[in-house]
Amino acid sequence: MSKQPQPISPMKNFFAGGFGGVCLVFAGHPLDTIKVRLQTQPKPKPGESLIYKGTMDCFKKTFAQEGIKGLYKGMAAPIIGVTPMFAVCFFGFGLGKKLQQKTPDDILTYPQLFAAGMLSGVFTTAIMTPGEHVVIWENECLIMCSGIRGIYKGTALTLMRDVPASGMYFTSYEWLKNVLTPPGKSHSELSVPSVLFAGGMAGIFNWAVAIPADVLKSRFQTAPEGKYPNGFRDVLRELIREEGVASLYKGFNAVMLRAFPANAACFLGFECAMKFLNWLAPNL
Repeated sequence: MSKQPQPISPMKNFFAGGFGGVCLVFAGHPLDTIKVRLQTQPKPKPGESLIYKGTMDCFKKTFAQEGIKGLYKGMAAPIIGVTPMFAVCFFGFGLGKKLQQKTPDDILTYPQLFAAGMLSGVFTTAIMTPGEHVVIWENECLIMCSGIRGIYKGTALTLMRDVPASGMYFTSYEWLKNVLTPPGKSHSELSVPSVLFAGGMAGIFNWAVAIPADVLKSRFQTAPEGKYPNGFRDVLRELIREEGVASLYKGFNAVMLRAFPANAACFLGFECAMKFLNWLAPNL
C-alpha cells in the first residue's frame, strides 16, 4: 500500500512538475544528445565502420568536434517544451490519483498508482511528440517543414512508450519513497539523498520499459516521408532483419547513464517546489 502524506493537489503538481522538468533537462540533455545520435546513425556501407562505436566514443567525438555546445545542441526545444510537458505529466499523475480517491484520506494501491501514471503518459504525448521530433532533427543537422502532421509523426509510438513507462515511473518512485521513509515519518521528511535515489531509480525503471519503443520512434521520425508506409511495424521488421533484436536497445548505456542523474534532479526539483507551494498556498 502507498501512503499519501497530504491531500492531492493536481494544480500544485502542475507547477512543481514544470520546475522538476527544467532541472531534468539541464542534468540530462548531454546524454540525451548522445542517445539520439547513437540511435539514428546510418547503417555503414560494406567495408565502412559505424560513425560512433558506443556511448563514450560518441561523447568523445561530439565534444572534440563541437565542444560543450555540441552536447547541449538542440536544448532550446526541450527547455521550451519541457516546462509544460512535465507540468502536464505531473498534473496528469495527480489528477489520476485524485480521481481514484473516494475521500481525500484514501490510500492508493500500487495498481492504482500505476493507472494514474499511465494517464500522465497519455496527457504528455501531445507535447512530447513534436518536442522530441524537433530535437531529433536538430541533432541530425536537418530541417523539415512538413506541417502539423509531420510534427506529430510517431504519436502512436510515443503512446506505446510513454503510457506503460509513465506507469512504471511514478509507481516505482512512490514504492521507493515508501521503502525509504522511516517508520512514523512522512514522505515530506525524506532526506535529499533518499529523494535523489528514489528519483534516479524511477528513471531507470521508466527507461527499462521505454527503450524499445523509443528506438523505433527515433528511427521512424527521422526517416524520409513514405519509407515506412505501415508505420512502426515496418521499422520493427527492418531493424530486426538487418540488425537483430539487440538493435531495439540501441543507446542503452547512454539512456541509463542519463536516466539516473536526470530523474534524480527532476524529482528533487519537484519535491522542493512542492514544499515551497505547500508553504505559499497550503489550501490550494
